[in-house]
Amino acid sequence: MTRPDEALTIRSDDLSGPEIAHLLATHRNAAIELSPEGAMHAFDLDALKQSDITLWSAWIGDEIAGCGALREISSTHGELKSMRTVGIHVRKGVAAALLGHMMDVARERGYERLSLETGKTDDFVAARAFYTRFGFQPCPPFGDYRDDGFSLCMTRLV
Repeated sequence: MTRPDEALTIRSDDLSGPEIAHLLATHRNAAIELSPEGAMHAFDLDALKQSDITLWSAWIGDEIAGCGALREISSTHGELKSMRTVGIHVRKGVAAALLGHMMDVARERGYERLSLETGKTDDFVAARAFYTRFGFQPCPPFGDYRDDGFSLCMTRLV
């Protein structure tokens, strides 16, 4: 169990540790369970190892608390992927810290826009509210996404 006085640290993750592998498997399994066939867009561990993706993990002491990835769509457009907070750390600022970190990196890279895909159903209400709180607004499908009736794409200027 973590102590509340321990600071959150965010680090670039090489995806080799069992903690991140487990968290990403949990994330992908939930996406599979909640998404209809053909509308599940969560990457597996191998897909996240592509050269156009950087993944960060958030830690409280020696315990993983969350993760998030940034994929380069173009030299001016990034996509958020694999945002996940470990259940016991939900509503402790983990996701906000990760998103803030990724937005800073996006600015450093010269991105003008950040986009993401999430679900339209009630299972994704919290995710949509979170992203809306940080200025993301619904948008047409971007990149390789298509209007599948389930996915909601969101975007914001960096």
